[in-house]
Amino acid sequence: MSTGLRIVRRVLSGWLFATASATSVQAVELRNQEIPVNGSLQQVSVPEEYTLELLTTQLDEPRLMTFVDNGDLLIGSQSGAVYRLAPPYSRPEVLVELDDYPHSVAYRDGRLYIAQTNGLYSAPYRPGQTEIPEGSVTRVAALPGGRGHSSRTVGIGPDGRIYVSLGISRNCSDQYLGSEYPFEDRRGGVLVLNESGKQPYFEPYATGLRNPVGFDWHPQTGVLYASNNGPDHLGFEQPPEYFSRLEEGSFHGMPWFQYDGTSLQRDRCVHTRPPRPQGQVTLPVATFPARNAPLGVAFVPEGAMDERFRGDAIVALHGSWGTPPDGSAFGNRGGRRPPALVRVRFEDGEAQGVETFIDGFQSAGGQRWARPAGVAFGPDGALYFTSDREVNALFRLRRTAAR
Repeated sequence: MSTGLRIVRRVLSGWLFATASATSVQAVELRNQEIPVNGSLQQVSVPEEYTLELLTTQLDEPRLMTFVDNGDLLIGSQSGAVYRLAPPYSRPEVLVELDDYPHSVAYRDGRLYIAQTNGLYSAPYRPGQTEIPEGSVTRVAALPGGRGHSSRTVGIGPDGRIYVSLGISRNCSDQYLGSEYPFEDRRGGVLVLNESGKQPYFEPYATGLRNPVGFDWHPQTGVLYASNNGPDHLGFEQPPEYFSRLEEGSFHGMPWFQYDGTSLQRDRCVHTRPPRPQGQVTLPVATFPARNAPLGVAFVPEGAMDERFRGDAIVALHGSWGTPPDGSAFGNRGGRRPPALVRVRFEDGEAQGVETFIDGFQSAGGQRWARPAGVAFGPDGALYFTSDREVNALFRLRRTAAR
C-alpha cells in the first residue's frame, strides 16, 4: 500500500497548491504572454521559452484526445462528434457523430475505440480516414450508464490492453466496482477489458475513485496514474483532489474514506460497510486543492518539450462551480479555483510535487475565457489541450527558444 507523501503548502500564482515536499527539482519559470481569442487579447502565463497558440475554435465541447500513427489528432466531445484534425490541426472534420457522449477515443491495431456513457464501442479505422459510417460502430462491451459523471475515458496501456475509467454518479453514491453490486452500480474506478473469450467484458483494475477522468502511464516505469475529482459535500476546502498511483487491485477509498491532506477520514455520508478496510486504502501521491476538477492527464514522453519536463505529468484543471466560503454556487466568484494546467514533477519515477504550468484563464473577478479539459503530446513534441467551456477550442504549447 502506498504510504503517501508529506504534504506542505505554498502559494503559486496567487492560489494554494497542496504539494509533496521536494528540494531537488526546481520550479519552472513562467512568463506573461498575450494570445488573441475571438477578437480579444487574453493574457496567460506560460513556461519560459514556450509560446501558447490557439489552433481552432471550430469544435463543439471537445474533451479528451489522442494522436494516431500518421500524426492525425482525434478528439471526443460532449456534443456527440468525434473529430479528426490533420496537421497543422487547424481544420477539424467530423469523423463520426454519435448519440451517447463519445468522451474519448483510442486507436489500436486498425480499430478505433470510442468510450461512451453506456459502453465501449469500436469501428474499423485506417489512419488518415476522413469518415466512419455510423453503422460500422458496434459495442464491444457494456458499461453502467445513467446520469451523473457520465464521461468515460479509454486508453491503451503499454501492455496492449484496453482500459476504461468511470466515476460514481454523485458525491456519496453507494457504488463500487465489485461483483456484489448490481451492474448499474459497478462504478468508481478503472476497468480493464478481458478479451480472452468471444464476449469481451470488463474487470476491475483499481477501485474506490470517485471520478477518475484522466489517466496515463509513466513513460519510464509503465505505472498507471490517474486524476480524481473529490466530492462537493464537505465544503470548499475539503477534501483535496487526488493524483493517484493505480496498481492492479488497488483500493482508493471513496466514497467511504476521504484523505484530508494528512490522514484518512471516514465519510459518514455513506452508511454501508466499506468493501475494504481503511488500512488497505492507497493514498494519493500528490493532491490539488479541493474543487479544482482535474480532468485530462498526459505524461511528457521522450522527445517532447525539453529535458526539464521528461517523465513529468501535465494535468488539466477544469476549475469548479463551487465558491468560497462554503462551496456553494452563490459565494465569491472571484475566489473560485481557476482553470489551469499543472505539472506533477517526477524524479526517479516518483511524484515530487505540483506546480503551475499554464494559467491566466480566469480574471480576478472570476470571469473565465477557457477551461482546459483534454491534454496530449503531438508527434512534434508540443503539448496540445482542449477547452470545452467559454471558448470551445484546441490550443498548442510549443517551444520557441532554446535554453
